[in-house]
Amino acid sequence: MHDFTQGRIARPLTVFAIPIILGNLFMQTYNIVNAAVVGTYLGKEALSAVGAAYPIVFMLMSLIIGTASGGTVLVSQYVGAKDGQNVRRSVDTVYVFIFFAALFITVVGIWLTPFIYRSTNLPQEIMPQAVDYLRVYLLGTVFTFGFNTISAILRGMGDSRTPLYFLIGSNVLNLILSLLFICVFRWDVVSSAWASVISQAVACFSAYGYLKVRQSPAIPDLRHLHWNTPIFKAMLKIGLPTGFQQSFVAVGQVALSAIVNGFGTVMVAAYSAAMRIDALATMPSLNFGQALSTFVGQNYGARKFDRVHKAFRQTMLITVAIALLMGLLFVLFGKGIMGFFSNEQSVIDEGYRYLLVCGPTYFLFAMMFTFTGLFRGAGYTLVPMIVSLVSLWVIRVPLAYWFSAEIGSIGVWIAIPAGWFVGMALSFVYYKIGRWKEKRVTDEVYKDLEQ
Repeated sequence: MHDFTQGRIARPLTVFAIPIILGNLFMQTYNIVNAAVVGTYLGKEALSAVGAAYPIVFMLMSLIIGTASGGTVLVSQYVGAKDGQNVRRSVDTVYVFIFFAALFITVVGIWLTPFIYRSTNLPQEIMPQAVDYLRVYLLGTVFTFGFNTISAILRGMGDSRTPLYFLIGSNVLNLILSLLFICVFRWDVVSSAWASVISQAVACFSAYGYLKVRQSPAIPDLRHLHWNTPIFKAMLKIGLPTGFQQSFVAVGQVALSAIVNGFGTVMVAAYSAAMRIDALATMPSLNFGQALSTFVGQNYGARKFDRVHKAFRQTMLITVAIALLMGLLFVLFGKGIMGFFSNEQSVIDEGYRYLLVCGPTYFLFAMMFTFTGLFRGAGYTLVPMIVSLVSLWVIRVPLAYWFSAEIGSIGVWIAIPAGWFVGMALSFVYYKIGRWKEKRVTDEVYKDLEQ
């Protein structure tokens, strides 16, 4: 595990971020290859069904995962403070919460799936495949939550390598099963969802077994789980704003999908493919933001604020440079990349228009999420929530609705970087105000535990 409270900054931060990036790269590579297999072998309707599921899954899971992230902030700050007892309390409380939340999401999500799709104007020819795909995918929620929670807690402790190994194995298995089910057995798009459920279950049980053998503090003792109310309250205080932020983003994506769906199957298929390319471009910014949160959390726990400022500046330089490079590559080679997802020229052309609009502005996204990583690591998650609310619901969705009515589909694409710009600007203003530097959130927990 990494101790970020001493030594150099840029190199250990980058070394810590690389396994997170590689893990997500494997995951995005699977998503891209799976979309290509579905689109090529099963057609644009199946590709659209898979693409339509993504914002719904994100919407159903974001509040819970975001709330649980408050627990990982506590873990990183307690690690920095060398407080092993409260690390254990935080780990146990997060696992108890996430288990019951996963069961709730599974039941509610399966029940509401048809209603959600109808409310987003999903084309009728896509509806049956989309409903079946999402319902099967949601059966794996408890495994997805379990594995992601183990990974997040380990990263909060400074270990980003162990989650990488299991994530690679999970995605390789997922890809093999998808290719087997679709290309060899010639099953329909629902088989791709079953491949995801199986691979997530294998990853969850394998990670649990491995960490149990290693006697890692990141693993729960299922016979002696301890619920700690002060820890849970602190987790909610930190995590709920993040959960709401991610929920705003998720519901905003559903709203954006509803606008896209109104343009028909070609537009839905193009958007489905472009989102996967988009995820690849923005992934380094998200992952360096996660790494920065752990770094900031440990150094806040140790009260080494000078290291926090240095890490923030260096992370900003790295993420902006990567974003500019990715944007350039997608502008130059975007049409060829889109051809990997579909053989239909109309889908390729529409997806490339998306990349031409959004590609040059990825640096705005990078800046916004570097600020977010700083604020979250310090435990100040309310401001990122407000920033997301404004940039998405005041800027992106209204502009997408207005512009699409005036200038067509490209208006939806223009609204996306407009939201990033506003989010970056608001984050910069709060950074300069400096309220995020005032105190550790864990100080309040110590007071509650002493009472």
